[in-house]
Amino acid sequence: MIHSPCVAKCGLNDDDICVGCYRTIDEIVGWSAGDDVFKAEVWEKLAKRKTELGKGENSESKRISRQKWQETEARLTLNEL
Repeated sequence: MIHSPCVAKCGLNDDDICVGCYRTIDEIVGWSAGDDVFKAEVWEKLAKRKTELGKGENSESKRISRQKWQETEARLTLNEL
């Protein structure tokens, strides 16, 4: 089992990347349904994103709204069909 990279400092930047864990909204919403291959691929991307985005101190971030979560979940579900 691969643990989540969540650090409970959630907030999305303008590119819909969390300034806490550096996952995209798609990766966050899809995490619980993702298999170990998906999760390992996400983990591999995080270090590069963190370097590219910095630590987020200067980034504006917005909380992940329930509406944004539901829209992303619906889009990901449609893509699976």
